[in-house]
Amino acid sequence: MEQIDRERFGSFLCELRKEKGFTQQELAERLFVSNKAVSKWERGQSLPDISLLTPLAELLDVSVAELLKGARLSEDALDSCEAKELVEKAAHLSAQEQEKRGRARRFWKRACVVSAVLAALETTALITLNQLTAVELWDYLLLVEGLMLGFGFYFCFFVKETLPTYYDENKISVYSDGPFRMSLPGVRFNNSNWPHVVRVGRVWMLGTAALWPPVFWLARRALPDGAMLAVTLVFALGFFLPMMIAAKKYE
Repeated sequence: MEQIDRERFGSFLCELRKEKGFTQQELAERLFVSNKAVSKWERGQSLPDISLLTPLAELLDVSVAELLKGARLSEDALDSCEAKELVEKAAHLSAQEQEKRGRARRFWKRACVVSAVLAALETTALITLNQLTAVELWDYLLLVEGLMLGFGFYFCFFVKETLPTYYDENKISVYSDGPFRMSLPGVRFNNSNWPHVVRVGRVWMLGTAALWPPVFWLARRALPDGAMLAVTLVFALGFFLPMMIAAKKYE
């Protein structure tokens, strides 16, 4: 089946947006996406999620068929076969997006397992070589590893990748899912910034779990005793800062 012409779609979208007097940012805010997403659509680099086609068409006063065709159409311009083909293209677009999301989920699940295995091997090596005291093992090393792997598994296997619509309609600064709660000062969560917050969380948690044992071993020998608490806190709690930056950037 022939694919939707992305460049034609993007050019038509840009034309319609300007006719309505919207900036990319204004259109993005109405759709609860980032202005970078709109920019990619207009440059033909990507297509919107199928769930956005109807609200996007309504905002621009065209039909979904016209949007997918990349041109204004008279009422009788589309015969039943062409209309069916456009619907099939939209369905294909949705399937592609779902497959892309599925690949991303599988990638992060594999990354989580690899990070846990590396952390276990590195920690076992330090214990076997008698490189840690009992205090260092429990108060510094395993504390950070436990937190990072625990949160890492949650962010890779269980976190919701799409927020309920009421997050987009209201200013909500707390994410709650069962016993898990997260709040970032001065940040409101929505479907524009949430994917970026989740990605930062995954990278930080898994990266820290894999890197903390050798970093801890090196820092323990290079830094005075009093500095180890500060280093531990930076690795254990440092994810809040990049999460806040990502959330504010795409809010």
